[in-house]
Amino acid sequence: MTAYQPLRVLPLPATEPPVITYEEVVAAMTTTESPYVQDALAIDYTPEDDRYFGRQRTRSSDLPDPTRFAPQLAQALVEVMAGARPAPQVIRWTSPEVYAVLARRSLVAARRGLQHGRRPVVRRTRVCDIADGVVEVSVVVVHPERLRAMAMRMAGVDHRWVVTDLVVG
Repeated sequence: MTAYQPLRVLPLPATEPPVITYEEVVAAMTTTESPYVQDALAIDYTPEDDRYFGRQRTRSSDLPDPTRFAPQLAQALVEVMAGARPAPQVIRWTSPEVYAVLARRSLVAARRGLQHGRRPVVRRTRVCDIADGVVEVSVVVVHPERLRAMAMRMAGVDHRWVVTDLVVG
């Protein structure tokens, strides 16, 4: 038979840092060499870190239905281009390149003023799935004086649709 050793109860080790007294803080502030240093954490954010911290692609199953979302977004985009809606309202749903073009067209349209007092209206949209998380949308827009066509490519980014390409005819 093996003799068992009795259990020993040990005290818990101290895990808390020691308390700094007020006198230690004042002494550290008056000297040039302080033992307490708070500095920035040096992290190298190289382009390969963008796969973790940059925009993330989203699958179609994790996105809203594009056939319901595309007409609303298209209407907002044509209103921005006509100068009837401020451009920053669509920044969340556009890529930086598309937003730059929209903002420029919005400024030009705002200088001209709203033609005939009527806004352009989206009459018809068609959505075509290109790949998982990517759709192309063709849009028919009625301006007060004529019909126009618009095409846009939307990609799933960060769990929302983002317009990555926009062509207006």
